[in-house]
Amino acid sequence: MGHKSDMRSGDGEPSARMFGALLGLQDAVVTWMSRARQRVIQGFTVFSIVFLLLWISAFLYGSFYYSYMPMAAFSTPVHYHYRTDCESPASFLCSYPMANISLMRNKKHVLTFGQAYQMSLQLDMPDSPTNQELGMFMIKTTCFSGKGGQVASSARSSMLRYRSELLRSLSTLLFLPAFLTGVSEQKQVLEVELFSDYTDDPYLPSVTAVIEIISNKVQIYSSQLNVHAHFTGIRYLLFNFPLLSALVGVSSNFVFLSLLFVLSYVKLLLKEDWAPVQLRTDGGRNINQEEHSNAAGGTAELVGPRRM
Repeated sequence: MGHKSDMRSGDGEPSARMFGALLGLQDAVVTWMSRARQRVIQGFTVFSIVFLLLWISAFLYGSFYYSYMPMAAFSTPVHYHYRTDCESPASFLCSYPMANISLMRNKKHVLTFGQAYQMSLQLDMPDSPTNQELGMFMIKTTCFSGKGGQVASSARSSMLRYRSELLRSLSTLLFLPAFLTGVSEQKQVLEVELFSDYTDDPYLPSVTAVIEIISNKVQIYSSQLNVHAHFTGIRYLLFNFPLLSALVGVSSNFVFLSLLFVLSYVKLLLKEDWAPVQLRTDGGRNINQEEHSNAAGGTAELVGPRRM
């Protein structure tokens, strides 16, 4: 009988060990799964925070760029008007060609206050005998404010480039196929600088510009007003090095926002750590005060009747 009981106990020990090993393995797997889940949640949280900070940094830089950087260039066609009801030879106009150009786009000023601009007039003029005989002619430009007051004015001279009769004949023979097919034209393009450094006044902003060509014999195919901004300082860097500026701006915003987030998180952790301690100390002080007051009251009650 003793031998059989020893056999049974010997059979139970391996099964108990196996059951303990399975329990240990199960606990290890559960622990590993919980740690892996915790790591995944932490990684996703960190990724979300970093992505949000990057998005906010890019948004702040884009807002700063589009609010700080003015329009770099502005071009608009120029359409001239003049009188035609006078008795004069066919080669003369009744009045000087004049054009009124709006410096507004979508009800907003094209020129930014405090920014220097270069204004130039592009003239496409036929290489005709009339224009060749015209010689020098004046171009007068006047800028007006919304109230009709004159803000700035300029007067510039220009003329066609001289070309001899031989040069004209050779160029005509050389480009004859292009002239016949309409690919090219016998014209000259003049670029006349109206303002070299024009700065708009914030108190009297320019709304319109009046361009007048002081000649009643000039012939023009088409004309266009070009406005280019002269950037300096930070605007020069932002315009000429956009990728580098964007990288520096977004990185600076990201570092600043990350520092604010870390400081806020550390402050929150410190507040949570100190809150229970303060509650315990305050509670202890209240309890001691209550015990002291109760003890004082009891002694007073005991002393009272004895005196009576």
